[in-house]
Amino acid sequence: MPAAVSFLLALLPIATVFILLVVLARSAKFSMMVAYVVTALTALVIWGTAPEKVMGATVNGLVSAVSLLYIVFGAILMLYTLEESGGIRAIRGGFTRISPDRRVQAIIIAWLFGSLIEGASGFGTPAAIGAPLLVAIGFPAMAAVMVTLIIQSTPVSFGAVGTPILVGVKTGLADQPLVEQTIGQVPFMDYLMGIATHVAMMHALIGFLIPIIMVGMLTRFFGANRSFREGLRIWRFALFAGIAFTVPYFLIAAILGPEFPSLLGGLIGLAIVIPVARRGWLIPTESFDFPARNAWDESWTGKLDDLEDHRAGLPVMPLMKAWAPYVIVILLLVLTRTVAPVKAMLTDPGVSIVFENLFGSGIKASVQPLYLPGTVLIVASLVTFFLHRMSVGDYTKALRSSGSTMLAAAPTLMLAVPMVQVFLNSASESYSSMPIVLAEGVASVTGQAWPFFAPMIGAMGAFVAGSNTISNMMFSLFQFSAAEQIGLGAGGAALVVALQAIGGAAGNMICVHNVVAASATVGLIGREGAIIRKTLIPMGYYVVQGGLIGTALIAGGLNVWWIAAIVWAAGVLTVMAMNRGRPALAAAKAQ
Repeated sequence: MPAAVSFLLALLPIATVFILLVVLARSAKFSMMVAYVVTALTALVIWGTAPEKVMGATVNGLVSAVSLLYIVFGAILMLYTLEESGGIRAIRGGFTRISPDRRVQAIIIAWLFGSLIEGASGFGTPAAIGAPLLVAIGFPAMAAVMVTLIIQSTPVSFGAVGTPILVGVKTGLADQPLVEQTIGQVPFMDYLMGIATHVAMMHALIGFLIPIIMVGMLTRFFGANRSFREGLRIWRFALFAGIAFTVPYFLIAAILGPEFPSLLGGLIGLAIVIPVARRGWLIPTESFDFPARNAWDESWTGKLDDLEDHRAGLPVMPLMKAWAPYVIVILLLVLTRTVAPVKAMLTDPGVSIVFENLFGSGIKASVQPLYLPGTVLIVASLVTFFLHRMSVGDYTKALRSSGSTMLAAAPTLMLAVPMVQVFLNSASESYSSMPIVLAEGVASVTGQAWPFFAPMIGAMGAFVAGSNTISNMMFSLFQFSAAEQIGLGAGGAALVVALQAIGGAAGNMICVHNVVAASATVGLIGREGAIIRKTLIPMGYYVVQGGLIGTALIAGGLNVWWIAAIVWAAGVLTVMAMNRGRPALAAAKAQ
């Protein structure tokens, strides 16, 4: 089969998802059902993938989907437990006292608190935790999902205490003859730490603008005036918050390695930014709020938007007591991810569920239920039951509501994740797996310009696989090989692999898994395509800027690529600033 034809056929599963979900705005459930059928038929009929391999990949996907649904359930249960206990009333009031400005609230909760959670847990948990919290304090469901997905970029490469680097990149490169030959006498772990430092540096150079872009997106799509400019008016505070996270983030990566940049960077950022917000420094006098609820477009709202304060006549609990469950979540995540004996106990094979060699395919499906973030969230919810002295009836109501929301998301995830696994495991005797064929096709066309396109491959991998870790696992060796073939050597190859990680992190903004899971936590089912169309904008900024900065670093010195990177960032902000919006509440109906 000609290379061009195999490339187009390998592209078919991704094109199916994109056209149905993003272009035609069909539901995620329908889109993923069609995509699964297309992927399975392409694998079986054209690729020659063994049927048992397709079946094994499908079951592996179903097991992974159940794990995701478990996380979704835990996140929703945490929110509903706090709603029923009255904790949300206190949290809502606490954020209002920090600042009533919705832009400030989005930066603190999504960017800083979300980055901390990403560093501790990863795997989409910041959106699953942050989106319901934003809804609870008055954000439209779609706005909450959008901003929590946009921050699924800079902190992601060091999420889950460094898993995308320590598992994803390491698994892709370790013990590979090409890598060992190229890096020579350099110990592999030292080389890996160098890649991690490159990743942190480039993320910091790109990501410090993410808070500005995020609040611009918030005011453009969910403000009464539909204006990017309203978001940019808070540029000083947003830039301050961006730097307050990215500077310690980079320093921690360079000094301590990949385990703690996002976790400690988020914590330090919160400690710096919240006092500034309380004093109103760097914040415009004119506060931004959403239109009146009766002016919201129907597409903005989800099931959790109906959460109203039914305890209005009761005393408000102390703020520390209300926040205690989330403090417990953070402490448990850190404990279970960083304390070796605890982690070993929770991941022990004796408490894991493993399906070996599914259908004789060589594919293994496994799940570690005690280690999943869902377990941490459920434990914190149970602690809240006692800590907030809830009644059995109120907690039962929280359980019922959480279960119904989780079940609404189940059909989509039960189709999406198996589709991804079939796509990833499609290799046969005749062809490499479909993702590798796609990457090789792009590399053959780009030649010496490959570093600029490297982040796009990482983003494609995350979009399909739903994980930066898996994207890095799939493509790190390929990226290293492509760099070596165009004569970049070990140093240049490290930068190209770092660009893979950058793109894989940015792809989390649009990956179907994250979008569906985050949407499910706020009861926003069937509007995933509309969310992806929005998050494609910041994702586009991220991968292009990554390609420009990475190419500039490889070229060395002051070169035209640095100028291009500055022009690109300035151009994005200028285009946003030129949008004056439409001063009418009715404009929301144009959504």
